[in-house]
Amino acid sequence: MKTMTCQQLGGPCDLAHRGESADDVIHAQDQHLKEAVKAGDDAHQAARKEMKLRWLHPKQSLGWYNDMKSAFAALPED
Repeated sequence: MKTMTCQQLGGPCDLAHRGESADDVIHAQDQHLKEAVKAGDDAHQAARKEMKLRWLHPKQSLGWYNDMKSAFAALPED
């Protein structure tokens, strides 16, 4: 297991997401952003918008995705 924060994934807070893969923490971040915005957290709106665009245009977002995978791979195990 490894941990990345919301901020490391492009968000505004330090909430930790744990997972076995970069995809696990990316999906956790997506869910976190959805819930935060739904709860009225304005600080997360910009990150949520960016995440939605990445899901809609995955080929255009491949650079971000590869950067997150590399960052995850470089982390120590929890």
